[in-house]
Amino acid sequence: MNQAASDVLTVSQLNRLARRAIEGQIPLCWVAGEVSNFTRAPSGHWYFTLKDAQASVRCAMFKNRNQFLDWQPREGDHIEVRAVATLYEARGEFQLSVETLRRAGLGALFEAFNRLKEKLEQEGLFDPARKKALPRLPQRIGIVTSSKAAALRDVLTTLRRRWPAAPVVIYPTLVQGSGAAEQIAGAIRTAGARAECDVLLIVRGGGSIEDLWAFNEEIVARAIAACPIPTVSGVGHETDFTIADFVADLRAPTPTGAAQLATPDRAELAQQIDHLTRRLQFGQRRRLDNLAQRIDGLTRRLIHPAARLDQQRRHIDHLARRLQHALSGRLQQSHRRSEQLASRLRSLRPDLAALRQRLHYLAQRQRRAQGQHLARLAARLDTLASHLAHLNPQAVLERGYSIVRDAQGRIVRDSKDLKVGSGIEVTLARGGLGAQVTRIKE
Repeated sequence: MNQAASDVLTVSQLNRLARRAIEGQIPLCWVAGEVSNFTRAPSGHWYFTLKDAQASVRCAMFKNRNQFLDWQPREGDHIEVRAVATLYEARGEFQLSVETLRRAGLGALFEAFNRLKEKLEQEGLFDPARKKALPRLPQRIGIVTSSKAAALRDVLTTLRRRWPAAPVVIYPTLVQGSGAAEQIAGAIRTAGARAECDVLLIVRGGGSIEDLWAFNEEIVARAIAACPIPTVSGVGHETDFTIADFVADLRAPTPTGAAQLATPDRAELAQQIDHLTRRLQFGQRRRLDNLAQRIDGLTRRLIHPAARLDQQRRHIDHLARRLQHALSGRLQQSHRRSEQLASRLRSLRPDLAALRQRLHYLAQRQRRAQGQHLARLAARLDTLASHLAHLNPQAVLERGYSIVRDAQGRIVRDSKDLKVGSGIEVTLARGGLGAQVTRIKE
């Protein structure tokens, strides 16, 4: 049976269709297995096989992904990869394109870590308000760790160098493996019950998350929270964080860092003491110099009682002379003032005879002036009377004139103001009459 040429696929087309089918059907997922045949290409890409007891699959993790990891898988490591199932078209090989990876079991551990952290945080075990302050100069230092751990040697070396005066009490315990968390919690409770230390260091060297897991157990966290002694947690490396770090009163990045945080620096304290000693000596010298100067001043001011009495006697004599001189000047001033007032009083005494003569003279002048003034007033009065007589309407009427008024009493000056038949009043020099207009001449 023949098939049309258009239905024939090339290998590239077939692989491409297979890749699309695989990527479309299998979502991004986590896959667990053991690493084998691990290689790192010059380009930086990682190639390895992930296998279990029954099967294996090729994996590729490109440089733009693996550069964010701080560790590199080794042959035989059990890991979990987050990957996309795909097909390498060039060779038709099924493989996983890895996005990220982690050590096997870390996902469950991380979830347990977060659950416990959230629980203890809600209970207030991480609250800064409940954390105790470390003593500035510890008298005795306790250490909870393994007696065989390298971290213990580092801590002891640091303590001897920085603060050798404080004795060290070691509370030995397992720091990893089965039963380690219970032993660590028991050692912390023992240290708290004995109360023989000022500060307690809880330390362990670096390791994987599984190695450090004992310090993520709830029993250890609660033992640290209940410890009456200030605690410093120094577990793992600087990038490692455990539940013990959050509960402890202070977290150190490393065991050595815990020893440094718990103790003062002897050299630095010696420098401070030396500086304070020099300041104290300088202050004492300055104070002694000031006191010496004050004694010299008081010595110069110190006078024999006889000399002091003689000095006061001279002072009293001086004050007496000043008082006498002041009284004498005041009396002289008062005498001059009295003479001035007497002279002014004499100059202001009145001359009665002269005043009488002047009064007589003024009276005569007044009488003459009054007579002259009355004469002038009489002459003016005569003049005004003459003018008044000339202006008197009665005098005009005596010469034969009369005054004509209309019915309203208004003086008539123009014949146009009257009409024929109008009533008028005529005032004569003696008496008057009423009339009616019979004719008007213009």
